[in-house]
Amino acid sequence: MAFYRSSLLLRKALGSNRSRRAAVFPSYGSLPYNSSDHDWRRRSYSSSESDIKGTTISAAGYHLNNGPTYMRGAVFWEPNKPLTFEDFHMPRPKVNEVLIKTKACGVCHSDLHVIKGELPFASPCVVGHEITGEVIEHGPLTDSKIIERFPVGSHVIGAFIMPCGSCFFCSKGQDDLCESFFAYNRAKGTLYDGETRLFLRNNDKPVYMYSMGGLAEFCVVPAHGLAVLPNSLPYTESAILGCAVFTAYGAMAHAAEVRPGDSIAVIGIGGVGSSCLQIARAFGASEIIAVDVQDEKLQKAKLFGATHAINARKEDVVTKIKDITGGRGVDIAVEALGRVQTFSQCVNSVRDGGKAVMIGLTLSGAKGEVDINHLVRRQIKVIGSYGGRARQDLPKLIKLAESGIFNLDVAVSEKRKFEEAGQAYKDLDRGSIVGRAVVEIM
Repeated sequence: MAFYRSSLLLRKALGSNRSRRAAVFPSYGSLPYNSSDHDWRRRSYSSSESDIKGTTISAAGYHLNNGPTYMRGAVFWEPNKPLTFEDFHMPRPKVNEVLIKTKACGVCHSDLHVIKGELPFASPCVVGHEITGEVIEHGPLTDSKIIERFPVGSHVIGAFIMPCGSCFFCSKGQDDLCESFFAYNRAKGTLYDGETRLFLRNNDKPVYMYSMGGLAEFCVVPAHGLAVLPNSLPYTESAILGCAVFTAYGAMAHAAEVRPGDSIAVIGIGGVGSSCLQIARAFGASEIIAVDVQDEKLQKAKLFGATHAINARKEDVVTKIKDITGGRGVDIAVEALGRVQTFSQCVNSVRDGGKAVMIGLTLSGAKGEVDINHLVRRQIKVIGSYGGRARQDLPKLIKLAESGIFNLDVAVSEKRKFEEAGQAYKDLDRGSIVGRAVVEIM
């Protein structure tokens, strides 16, 4: 009966068609707001209209009317060096892009991999890719439908995979494989015209963007990577929907294709792993096994929906999982840590015909080994999953959170001030953050 009720709630949350709430236009401290012309949120250029249609406007020539002329952002310079806070010219959105006043940004292991030099990325750059915020303005010549969907003042959430909406994969609905995102943002640290939107105030030098470069007071996001955040959901807790929950949903819905009654093991109970537990519960999984090396995380995993917990320091993971499942192994195992050892555990924990889903990033060039004969004879499926599909999945996640099926409050374990961002990544590296930390930039 409990499962039936849960399924009804899930279908209602994902299938309902709520009307959008009216946008709210709060004032920004001493900055005046005029609802008739959006005041400082409207763009202002020192160059001509003909320049706007080209690509020659300097960063220094752009500002917001009667508002801030510059902003602060957290900059990564080189591996294992502390983040520094720098002043930037106000970032300028281009066609079909949106300027966001950043309210909150999650603290993710992917950023940490960049900071530690484990994932090569253009530097210097602004990290942070899990954001909520308020729409300030739209780029010149932006499609009217985008402006209608995200009016100035509306609350939004940004997905870390920002689809271009027009490449081969985006046209097939596979936003998570967007060619422009990987070719430009992940490969070069830019948006899809090959240029960054971030320039230092003191010398005009470019700074690259990890996704939208969310650890800054303002950021520019391609519109297809956004979804409207209802006023009923808070900025801070909702930030994790853009990566931790977004990644978990992509793994469960598209890679694993979880069905009611499936048995699932999640290896690594951090921000993404704990989100996998909640999504598995929402999808009706029967046995949900949490695997980690910290008892504190395993204890909290029960709040996320885990029915069993395994401490990998104290027990053999594969043996214990098979004991729990009557010797067969789980239908689906998810690796959310990104280590060679846990990769092997994931593959060996699934039943014949089962799925091993890999979502944890690791040191660039690292390789996991697989017993080929076991893979072939037992029909084991090894699947990689990087994230969800922004245009179709992000609105669903918002509904799950709004309905309470996904509990944001229990998922966010710590809130940090903007100035504490660097320390938050140090704490994440030490393993002292249980769940997900979010930096408040408001």
